[in-house]
Amino acid sequence: MIIDIHGHVTAPPEFYAYKSMLLASRGYHGKGNPGISDERMHQAVRRHLDLLESVGTDVQFVSPRPFQLMHSEEPESIVRWWVEAFNDVIARQCRDYPDVFRGVCGLPQTPGGSIQACVDELQRCVEEHDFVGCLINPDPTEGTGLAPTLDDEYWYPLYEKMVELDVPGLVHSAGCRHFRESYSAHFITEESIAVLSLCKAESRVFEDFPSLRIIVSHGGGSVPYQIGRWRAHRIREQEGNPSLESFDSSLRRLYYDTVLYNQESLDFLFRILGTERCLFGTENPGSGSAKDPVSGRWLDDLKPVIEGISWLSEGDRGRIFEDNARAVFPRFRVSAPVQ
Repeated sequence: MIIDIHGHVTAPPEFYAYKSMLLASRGYHGKGNPGISDERMHQAVRRHLDLLESVGTDVQFVSPRPFQLMHSEEPESIVRWWVEAFNDVIARQCRDYPDVFRGVCGLPQTPGGSIQACVDELQRCVEEHDFVGCLINPDPTEGTGLAPTLDDEYWYPLYEKMVELDVPGLVHSAGCRHFRESYSAHFITEESIAVLSLCKAESRVFEDFPSLRIIVSHGGGSVPYQIGRWRAHRIREQEGNPSLESFDSSLRRLYYDTVLYNQESLDFLFRILGTERCLFGTENPGSGSAKDPVSGRWLDDLKPVIEGISWLSEGDRGRIFEDNARAVFPRFRVSAPVQ
C-alpha cells in the first residue's frame, strides 16, 4: 500500500468565498456557514482522486491548505471559525471517500493566543471525526512577530493532548505576511527553526514527552542539508558536557516527509536520517504540480523517483511507503466514520 501522509484538502470556490466573508466582516455577522452542497464537494474532489489514482497512491492524509489558514488575522474568533470550517470540510471529504482519505486537522493558532483552543480543536477532530493527526504551525504570527519556539513550555498542553490521543503532529508553516519572504520560503525557514529548537541541547521536549511523535515537512527544511554546521556545534558542546547525544541522534528523534521534488535531495535525506525516520509525502496536488520540461514527468510524482534510488532495499521502500506511516499514525487503523 502507498500511503501519502502529506496532502491538502480540495474544496470548491464557495468555501473560499466563506473565508472572504469572514475577513470582510471581521466576524460582525457571526460564524455563518460555507453552505457547500454534496454535489459541489464531489465536483471539487474528482480531479484530486484522478491524480492520486494516476500516480498509484492508495491513501492520502489531507489537512488544510496551510497558506489559507490566516492564523495572524484578527479577531481570534474568525480564525477559530475558519479553522473549524476547514476541518469540517476535510471530515466530509473523508466520509465521502473513506478508502482514500484520512484527516489531519488544522489548529486555530493565533499570535499570543492561548494554546487551549488548539487542544480543544484537536480533541474535537479526533473524537468526532476520527482524524489521525494535526498540523502544527511553528509561527502563527506568519512572519510578523516572534512566536515561542517548539521547545517552549507554551506548547506543552498541546503535546500532552497529542500523547493522550496518540496522534502525531506535522510541522508545517502557514502563510507569510513579511515582505522579504514568499510563503514557500517561509516554510523552509520555520521548519528549520523547528528542527533546531527541538534538537538543541537544552530542549527537554522528548524527555518530558518520550512518546511524542513529530514529523517535519519538506524533508526537514534546510537542516539535513546543512548538517555539518550543526554537527560541529554539537561537538563543541560535548566538550563541556560529554553526556550530550550526537546531533544526528537528536535529529532522529523526529520524523521527516519526502516532499522534496528531486532525487538528489531524497537520496541525501535517506542516507543522513535513515529510511526508518522518513514517511512518503507528495503534497499532490500542490506546489510541486508542475511538469519537468526535460523528462515530461510531474515533479510531485515521487513514487518512481524514490524507486529509482538504486541502493534502497525492498525493506527501505516498504518503510518509506507504508510501514512508517502505520507506526507514526496508529489511528490510521480506525475506520473512517460512516455518514
